[in-house]
Amino acid sequence: SGSNTVNQTGTYGTRGTAAAANIPGAREQAAAWSDASGKFWLFGGYAFDAAGYRGHINDLWKYDPATGQWTWISGGNLVNQAGVYGTLGVPSPSNVPGARMGAVSWVDPQGLFWLFGGIGYAEGGAYGNLNDLWRFDPATLEWTWVSGDPTVNMPGTYGTKGAADPANGPGARTGAVSWLDTTGLLWLFGGSGYDSAGDKGWLNDLWKYDPADSQWTWVSGGQTEGQPGVYGTKETPDPANIPGGRYAAAAWSAQNGFLWLLGGDGLDSAGDRGDLNDLWKYDPATNQWAWFTGNDIRNSSGVYGTQDIASASNYPGGRFGAARWLDSDGRLWLAGGCGRDSTALRGWLNDVWIFDPATEQWNWVSGSNIGSPYGVYGTLGTAATTNVSGARYHAVSWIDSQDKIWLFGGYGTDSVAKGGWLNDLWNFIL
Repeated sequence: SGSNTVNQTGTYGTRGTAAAANIPGAREQAAAWSDASGKFWLFGGYAFDAAGYRGHINDLWKYDPATGQWTWISGGNLVNQAGVYGTLGVPSPSNVPGARMGAVSWVDPQGLFWLFGGIGYAEGGAYGNLNDLWRFDPATLEWTWVSGDPTVNMPGTYGTKGAADPANGPGARTGAVSWLDTTGLLWLFGGSGYDSAGDKGWLNDLWKYDPADSQWTWVSGGQTEGQPGVYGTKETPDPANIPGGRYAAAAWSAQNGFLWLLGGDGLDSAGDRGDLNDLWKYDPATNQWAWFTGNDIRNSSGVYGTQDIASASNYPGGRFGAARWLDSDGRLWLAGGCGRDSTALRGWLNDVWIFDPATEQWNWVSGSNIGSPYGVYGTLGTAATTNVSGARYHAVSWIDSQDKIWLFGGYGTDSVAKGGWLNDLWNFIL
């Protein structure tokens, strides 16, 4: 669904009513969830609204793959709406997070959706980085403000490392990454935002949130911005290891409880900022990071090898804003982003990769090894080996129960190689 050209306005229809004509406006840095019935959900981002204006938005959409139809569920159909917080911990049909982009999201074991931070509009229309945590119940269609502040640019309150406390909370930020572990705890890492001193920069703090007691715990990393990576020895966990501060990395929660992190726009082992391609594994049981593949220096080119053949020497180039999926076999999928191609040139990417933790090898499976290719759309709804999505970053992604992967929007190239915001929906089967 969607358009094969950039900068499309949203068609909202009637709130709560699915229709073939409905479609979210072109956007980047939205948040996304999948529910237990296999439907996909989309929230906010930097987008085109119903009137054709561009800005931050707080619309919530549902897509049903069975019918191919979108439904506008809540939030506004115009950009730059303030948040309505209500009472902390109390759900209400009038509550809604403010318009934002670069938030992070989770789905918990009870099927509730969680949303944290981003950059956008707080209570009263104040604009800046956010540290508010929200919960949405798809059964009641109500939002609950759970923790954090209804204002912007708040510093972090770290407390004692490893100790939960009601006063603890991450600072306001955008472009962080998140995981849900096998016990139902929510994890948050890095982003661009505010540290314990109220200074803004690239963060590498790791946090844990327990929905049972609504408390945050600072787990590892620094409480000040600008921390370089400490890589240690490849594939060797160590208490001293830590990824450097970074923005818009990719993250996966593995079925065995490990948390994986790749790349982003951030700080390498020397503290220099650039496009990163380092792959890390974090073990919550030991509280230790291990660097697995990629490089400890910024702006590395990709080593693609031969398409569809995994190799120990392959790895993606440095990038941020990539899409990612975890399939039923526990393999990590990575697609696109903004970063380095096979020649180390920087551009928008449309390459698709799989990393298999069992073999510790990358496999380049689709897309180009050269930056900024345009999309080949073919016929709407018809699969073809010649079809390929255009290069893009800050898209959103889902995976369904058949391991079909889905990609929506972002900023990139359309069918005529024009750059802009996209609202095209794709699926891919290996």
